[in-house]
Amino acid sequence: MNHEKYSPFIFGNTVSDNAYTNRENEALKLKQNLLGGINTIIISPRRWGKSSLVERVVLEINKHEKRAKTVLLDLFTVNSDLEFFEVYTREIIKSTSTKWEDWMHDAKKFLGQLVPTIHVGVNPHLDFNIKLEAEKVKEFADEILNLPERIALEKGIRIIICLDEFQNLSNMSNYEQLEKKMRAVWQRQKHVSYCLYGSKKHMLEDIFNNASKPFYRFGDLMILPKISEESWVKFIQASFRKSGKQITKNLARTIPRLMKNHSWYVQQLSHYVWNQSQTEASIDVVQNALSELVFANQPLYQREIEGMSTTQVNLLKAIIQQEKQLTSVSVMRNYTLGTPRNVSKNRAILEGRDMIQKNENGLYEFLDPAFEIWFRKQYFGVLWDVKTLLGD
Repeated sequence: MNHEKYSPFIFGNTVSDNAYTNRENEALKLKQNLLGGINTIIISPRRWGKSSLVERVVLEINKHEKRAKTVLLDLFTVNSDLEFFEVYTREIIKSTSTKWEDWMHDAKKFLGQLVPTIHVGVNPHLDFNIKLEAEKVKEFADEILNLPERIALEKGIRIIICLDEFQNLSNMSNYEQLEKKMRAVWQRQKHVSYCLYGSKKHMLEDIFNNASKPFYRFGDLMILPKISEESWVKFIQASFRKSGKQITKNLARTIPRLMKNHSWYVQQLSHYVWNQSQTEASIDVVQNALSELVFANQPLYQREIEGMSTTQVNLLKAIIQQEKQLTSVSVMRNYTLGTPRNVSKNRAILEGRDMIQKNENGLYEFLDPAFEIWFRKQYFGVLWDVKTLLGD
């Protein structure tokens, strides 16, 4: 057997192949939706695997569906509607052909009224840009938004457009106007499917779940669940075996339990455990790996705390202690939370930052399990004991 020399666990990048686990049902549903013309919105907390799921489905479509063309757009760095329209037109035109000469032809054919400036570098596949005039964009915004439908009709294909970090558009000054235009144009398209998703759960829910917003009921809303503990255990054990190492079922179980089945952190902790194990993982290795994970993420968590008020930090202390009545006199006094109005305001701020959410028992909880572990250690001096967890 050829054992892998490198860690089989991936975090920090999207996971779309061997290190991907157990999203078969969601992948099948998303693929069927997009090929069937059903727009799909994916909502879940950050780092739960949305981007990996979409990339996996796009790879499948590219491999097997010759009459479907896909566009993957990350809107994280897009700061204006002009920039959005330029990226949107460029990537749609690039998606329908592999030849840069075709891109030039299509840009002139379909964007003629906009009088685009087209730049082609030495390597067109790395350096092909379309520049548009702001005034022309205002005048022909609807035509630009309808570009994929026109191209799809002309070429007899389906175009699938996946927009990551979609909520970032809402930071633009004239987003409300753009939002109305996008919905009005996109909902009439018959040969284009959209997949909209991002890392800010609270903002996405406001865009797609709010009856007063244009994108309300724009498509099928997929609430991405966590991967189950059992699936993680099988995946972790199999990944260790393939690389020539071993981990017992009970010990493998502690990893998703510690990380509450959170995809990013299960992969990260598994990587640290794998890396520290010579041939077989042990309780001490898992404990040391947990300390390494907390230490590695500490700068990020410290920045989170630095951007918070004292009463917000105190509210997190009350939440981590599972206080049920956050606005009760005793809780507000014991944790120095201020007035009931302060509590409500801070709770809304922390929810808006995707730091806390209400669980099925009506209690607030941390969304980020590793941040919760770090916070408990930082403010209460307690780090999870793996031996105790194994004894549960």
